[in-house]
Formats: sequence, structure tokens, C-alpha cells
Amino acid sequence: MGMTRVFIHGLESSSRGTKGLFFRERYPDMIIEDFGGPLEERMKKLNGLLERKKDLVLVGSSFGGLMAAIYACENESRIRKVILLAPALHVPDFSRYLDRRVKIPALLVHGKNDDVVPPAVVKAIAERVFENLEYRLVDDDHSLHVSFPLMNWKALL
Repeated sequence: MGMTRVFIHGLESSSRGTKGLFFRERYPDMIIEDFGGPLEERMKKLNGLLERKKDLVLVGSSFGGLMAAIYACENESRIRKVILLAPALHVPDFSRYLDRRVKIPALLVHGKNDDVVPPAVVKAIAERVFENLEYRLVDDDHSLHVSFPLMNWKALL
């Protein structure tokens, strides 16, 4: 079995949001589910979905980026790569992972005009946790609607 691609949407979004539809159209085998409720409930669903899967490539947007980062910290051996789009790593829920050193490749893309998730704070956290981090600060806002479709997804996924 080859790699498993997963997209995790943000807090106010769904599997039918802009990014979810983008991936669904281009990667029909990608796991794109709806997550609702508090973080604990969302993580429980994610853990269930990915229970027997390995060689994972996780793409998480905003709150979904937080979920992908937590999953990576807890299941590093089953992950090939994590792609974090303006991830909400600054929330207290992630603080228990600040002493982790995750070695898998991680790409973090953040808009310099993000007024929801602070880029500088998140960059510092990501650099502390992810040893193999590629950081891209782009001319965009929190949604990354300009940058997102222009990313080289074929190469990334």
C-alpha cells in the first residue's frame, strides 16, 4: 500500500471548503472528512480514521494544522510528511508538545498579513518542535486563498 494523503480543515471550515474542494478534485484518494466539536472530539475522530494507516502525508489548515501537528507529535513513525497552513500552534492545547523533537519533514506556510494566527509566534513554536522544518512566509492573509492554489501540490504530495 502506498502513502495516504489526508486533509484536515480549519475550525470554521469543512470538507467542502475551498481547500477541501481543491484537494477532492485533484486527489480523489485523499482522506477529506468533516470535523466538529472540541479539539478532543476532533482528535478522537482523526485517530480513528488513521488507526491502521501509515506512510501518511498530513495537510492541516489553521485549527486543522494544530490537529496535524498534534497527530505528528503522537504518531511520528507513521508519518512521511506534514504540511501546516497557518497552523494554530499558539493555543494552550499545543503547549504540552513544546518539548517534543519531531524529525519528519514539515512545511509551514503562513501569510504575513494573518490577523488570526500570529506568524512570528507560530514560527518560533514550529522551529522548536519540528527539527526538519521548511518555513515559507507568503504575501497573504490567514486563508492563504492567493498562495494556496499556486503551491506546487504535485511535488508536495
